[in-house]
Amino acid sequence: MSSEPPINDVTDDDIEVTHSKAWAAGVPGVLHSMQPAITQMGAVRGMRALLSMNQKDGFDCMSCAWPDPGHRKAFEFCENGAKAVTWEATPITIPTSFWAEHSLDDLREKSEYWLGMQGRLVEPVYKPAGSDHYRPISWPEAFRVIAAKLKGLDSPDQAAFYTSGRASNEAAFAYQLFARAYGTNNLPDCSNMCHESTGWAMGQTVGVGKSTVSYDDFAKSDLIIIMGQNPGTNHPRMLTALEEAKDAGAQIVAINPLPEAGLRRYKNPQRVRGVIGHGTDIADQFLQIRLGGDMALLQAVSKRVLDAEDAAPGTVLDQAFLDEHCDGLTELRQHLAQLDEGTVLAATGLRAAQIDELAQRYLGADRVIITWAMGLTQQKKGVETIKEVINLLLLRGNIGKPGAGASPIRGHSNVQGDRTMGIWEQMPPVFLDALQAEFGFDPPREHGVDSVDGVRAMRDGKMKVWIGLGGNFVAAMSDTGIAEAAMQRTEMSVQISTKLNRSHAITGEEALILPTLGRTEIDEQASGVQFVSVEDTVSAVHASWGKLTPVAPNLLSEVAIISRLASATLADSVAVDWAGFEADYDRIRDHIAHVVAGCENYNERIRHEGGFILPNGPRDSRTFNTPIGKAMLTTNTLEYLEVPAGRLVLQTLRSHDQFNTTIYGLDDRYRGIKKGRHVVFINKKDLINLGFTDGDLVDVHSEFSDNVDRVLRGYRLVAYPTPRGCAAAYYPEANVLVPLDSVADGSNTPVSKAVIIRLERAAT
Repeated sequence: MSSEPPINDVTDDDIEVTHSKAWAAGVPGVLHSMQPAITQMGAVRGMRALLSMNQKDGFDCMSCAWPDPGHRKAFEFCENGAKAVTWEATPITIPTSFWAEHSLDDLREKSEYWLGMQGRLVEPVYKPAGSDHYRPISWPEAFRVIAAKLKGLDSPDQAAFYTSGRASNEAAFAYQLFARAYGTNNLPDCSNMCHESTGWAMGQTVGVGKSTVSYDDFAKSDLIIIMGQNPGTNHPRMLTALEEAKDAGAQIVAINPLPEAGLRRYKNPQRVRGVIGHGTDIADQFLQIRLGGDMALLQAVSKRVLDAEDAAPGTVLDQAFLDEHCDGLTELRQHLAQLDEGTVLAATGLRAAQIDELAQRYLGADRVIITWAMGLTQQKKGVETIKEVINLLLLRGNIGKPGAGASPIRGHSNVQGDRTMGIWEQMPPVFLDALQAEFGFDPPREHGVDSVDGVRAMRDGKMKVWIGLGGNFVAAMSDTGIAEAAMQRTEMSVQISTKLNRSHAITGEEALILPTLGRTEIDEQASGVQFVSVEDTVSAVHASWGKLTPVAPNLLSEVAIISRLASATLADSVAVDWAGFEADYDRIRDHIAHVVAGCENYNERIRHEGGFILPNGPRDSRTFNTPIGKAMLTTNTLEYLEVPAGRLVLQTLRSHDQFNTTIYGLDDRYRGIKKGRHVVFINKKDLINLGFTDGDLVDVHSEFSDNVDRVLRGYRLVAYPTPRGCAAAYYPEANVLVPLDSVADGSNTPVSKAVIIRLERAAT
């Protein structure tokens, strides 16, 4: 089925700036969910999709990784989930004529919004070397072309196998198996750009890089501290869990550079008070922290906890827990004793009384959850900042008991499951040994490249082939100019995708697009209709069944594409039944059960209602898989970003009409932006001090030690209540300002929350 897509691209000529909102969701959220689904998919297809989303016999939302409650409502979706389904399940398809009508030069001039709105990809296409156009190609020929290129490389390490967090567990396991059987650990993924700092910090301190809480823990908590995240836009269903926690008596503290509507008030459209009443006030305390100040704040609160213990020995710390399960308390005491309050106040932009209030809330709570997202992970000291989260939790035993723990909130729907399945360039020997025992080949042991190092390898001519399983790598990656130039240096780029994006226009010398089924669609193989499985942010693994008729008959599933490509490339060189993988996904899950710890009896357990929960030592039994078998309290040297005079520090963020690089529309209604995205949010006093006024057009230059001039041109200044000295702009457009070499210590995550910028008047 096809329909007429938008013809003309959009500009910011008609941009409107209004007031930001004081609450999230409510009736407008319902209307913004239902209206696009019904009008773009039709009433029957639209309602079938929405009513199947996040249900126990339905499909998992491809938007965020927020967990599902045990008791599901009929409308178990949010506004952004509905937008994601509408975007994927649209009946609009790209006709064959499109490829002759649009050159790569033409596609490169289009916006992400225009590209995504052209419709679903329904046939493989190939751009030969020297050509500026894709042309349709058969599936067998596509696999032959890619396999020939892979087999012709001098080394398997000249290829990289990138993964988006939307891939299922079955596809991810098959993909990493293919890459390692081929001979490389080059398995960069979207985690490298978002929660990698979390994995490093928690792995070193508590022995597991995942949440130590369950969904039900939120309603059992006395205090929930939300740091560096915007649930109202990025994972709106979290607001329901926060409302339930408030109903049960919890206090909530929001720590964020921007006042976000969802952290102020939530009008739950499935409750009367959310439709005709006031709704629920979410944050009892809002700390508008300066960018990069979180580490200082956490240290200051921990110091106040230790000071309270000194004032009343034996009454504050959970000494029994610390003695039995933790190490490093003495060193932490000594380190925080030297903390300078003036430095803390300068770093955070807060008053001492605000920090005192937060400390008193923490001291008065028996069960505390600290939850965070990219606002912490994408800092230069992101790893150390998250270690400070763990320090604060450990001091009063807030890990491994109901209603308490560390809760990183993943963005992509199965990014956590992909890592569990082996999508990582640094998988530990125990996983590689299990692969060897299961399949009879010795996987490579040398670590591969992550996303940042993958760009460096392409830039330096060391990476010849880039294969992307979903995602939009060149747009998602930092330092857009360098990332795009690097991709164009490859000999071949391959994208496995549902819809067009920027990464299809920025290609290697040869390029292919392989269209795939969406998660919403029925996946029928030789053994019958298949389901896949995913892991959410609290380690719950559950099945996902597509419910909609595929938009075209020629589409292959991700598992089928991977299996056929692996078979064409590897033939019989490894003892893997690739054809069997495609025919029956149970065969993949049988292997997962033998290789992946915690996935024993996978096929049986995944068929239980609601799936199963992966083991988690800190959560389940207060056991910590660290070198000494205890949780580690750590000492971290405080550093904060000092901004030169006349400069600002910028963070990138999403609008309400997008998910990662996917742009659903051009409005950000919670922040009062309509019909455009080319804006910079800046404090009104900073506008005045820098000699600008609200609405001025500026060029935004980032400043870094390499002296490269990275610039966004013609952006509109919007007076907004940001912290003094701080600014914000939309991702992915602002990625051009984030230097490739500006990365978090230890995790190599791009530092998208601390970009030094200067503003210059735009040329007229």
